[in-house]
Amino acid sequence: MRCRHCSAQLSHNFLDLGFSPPSNAYLTTEDLTRPEKYYPLKVMVCNQCWLVQTEDYTQADELFDAEYSYFSSTSKSWLDHAENFSKRMIEEMGLCGNSFVIEIASNDGYLLKNFVRENIPCLGIEPTASTAEAAEALGIPVLREFFGEQLGRRLSADGRQADLIVGNNVYAHVPNINDFTCGLKAALRVGGTITLEFPHLMRLIESSQFDTIYHEHFSYLSLSVVDKIFTSCGLRIFDVEKLNTHGGSLRIFGCHADDDRPVRGSVKELIDEEIGNGVKDLRLYQDFQFKVDQIKDNLLTFLIEQKRKNVKVVAYGAAAKGCTLLNYAGVKPDLLPIVFDASISKQNKYLPGSHIPIKAPGELRDMAVDLILILPWNIKEEVIDQLSFVADKGAKFVVAVPEIKILQPS
Repeated sequence: MRCRHCSAQLSHNFLDLGFSPPSNAYLTTEDLTRPEKYYPLKVMVCNQCWLVQTEDYTQADELFDAEYSYFSSTSKSWLDHAENFSKRMIEEMGLCGNSFVIEIASNDGYLLKNFVRENIPCLGIEPTASTAEAAEALGIPVLREFFGEQLGRRLSADGRQADLIVGNNVYAHVPNINDFTCGLKAALRVGGTITLEFPHLMRLIESSQFDTIYHEHFSYLSLSVVDKIFTSCGLRIFDVEKLNTHGGSLRIFGCHADDDRPVRGSVKELIDEEIGNGVKDLRLYQDFQFKVDQIKDNLLTFLIEQKRKNVKVVAYGAAAKGCTLLNYAGVKPDLLPIVFDASISKQNKYLPGSHIPIKAPGELRDMAVDLILILPWNIKEEVIDQLSFVADKGAKFVVAVPEIKILQPS
């Protein structure tokens, strides 16, 4: 396999999670009687440009199909995050009725609805029919396509270049990252701004966040490598911010390479920090497998101990990261009988691989449970608040990454 960015031959492993089904391929009762597709889930690092990437086994249209079940609006904290960002960009950029905003991977309209409310013209680009329909119901125009250079050039030829292009948690999801980035340049108006948010590779490594690795994520990104990719496509990063979302993310601000905006000190500072932490040193990547295996072993040991003590354990959050954790650990319904999730599109289905049934959170009111394993640990405070009625009955909450920890409601 060759690197997705620089085409160098890849030979250095970062993590091998064995075989797993796509993390958002939730199953119906009928699906349980049919064969299930599993793919290798292996991550490698390029020692030339330092892009961390999964091996090529799946196609994007297999992962992001009409039945795609991730709806961004399920999380209130994420909705608040999107609204605050929208207000900020409208104010700072002076966006108005003569402006044009494009969001790539616009999902269910969680972000663009804020621009529609202010009568700012916008366009969502979203290939999954289920989420695109939800966005269109909010009055958001949507192109149901995958984004790349060809689409970017088409938008430009149609006079639809954007003042602001937003891409939240999509950059890691694209198999051809060079083509996607060149598409950004083509679709960006002169003087326009690109903002991308993506999980930060350094936070993944520091906190052993291996459960954020799944087939839908083709790349795991540092600022250093994104800066290289932008430069190769005629773009430039002029600012970066650290965010707490998804366990630690970056928000980058980009523009055309010949734009006269100065590069802020935050960019060099973070690149220097990454290099100082070893992002361009193979030694940083070589002991990650051992740390991950410890987390897996500790989770299995914990669940087996609870079963032997007749402690009732259930899970919350049928999220992709939970699927990675449970499938790598080999957890089945005998150790974790139910996972609860607020997303209606997932309820009464089954987690891929583990086949654990997914139920609505309201059913917890009539159940006696002792422990709730929060799989999307990045929103644990939100989950604890939502399930306060369970805590009132004596249940406790637990997370498994980066270590087993019993949480106390605030």
